[in-house]
Amino acid sequence: MIEIGLILEGLEMVLLFILQNMLGDDNMERSLAAFLQPVKVENEMVVVSDRFKEDGKAVEWEIRAITSEENTNIMKRNTRRDKKTKQEIFDRNAYMDELVASAVVYPDLKNAELQKAYGVIGEVKLLNKMLLLGEFMTLSEAVQKLSGLDVEDEDQVEEIKN
Repeated sequence: MIEIGLILEGLEMVLLFILQNMLGDDNMERSLAAFLQPVKVENEMVVVSDRFKEDGKAVEWEIRAITSEENTNIMKRNTRRDKKTKQEIFDRNAYMDELVASAVVYPDLKNAELQKAYGVIGEVKLLNKMLLLGEFMTLSEAVQKLSGLDVEDEDQVEEIKN
């Protein structure tokens, strides 16, 4: 009589053999170490405008990367369902405003004194009040790039030109 343990061991070896042949040996031995300790994306300093000066120098803004999870939440907050048509409506402008505002570390857009100085309440309203259109675009591009969304890949631009 054959022991059940030997049968199971044999089946395990057969399954392992099948998996190795299907996936290749490389997939069986891959490490997850890189995913367990990813490289942290560091905050970045960016000059948004020459209008904000301290000691005669333009003040740098500190921004942070936005995660996919944060982006999803921001998208949800800026999507609504039309009551008549039942279709989802995405407010792209409100989304971009909130995305950029949530990435700003410095200046602290939540600061009550700063909001009071500009006569607004809320980070998004403060940012819109503080910045000119071109300044907002500079900040927006920096946030997108830091978050892994290259706004324009210079190599692709050159390739398209040629």
